[in-house]
Amino acid sequence: MEEPAEPRRGRGAALTEALREDLEQYAVSDLEERVEALEAEIARCRAQIEEKKSSRAAADAFFKQG
Repeated sequence: MEEPAEPRRGRGAALTEALREDLEQYAVSDLEERVEALEAEIARCRAQIEEKKSSRAAADAFFKQG
């Protein structure tokens, strides 16, 4: 008999959990590391946004030609 699959977490669930986490328990070095990781994630998100905007602009330009 198969084990029931665990329910999938929703999109953004990890971020929501991170935002609710109590930061009081972390040392300064841990918090600095966390900030670096979050800044890297922000940069990754911004790069993806730019890529999507560029792809959209290229598609719009292509379809406006016809």
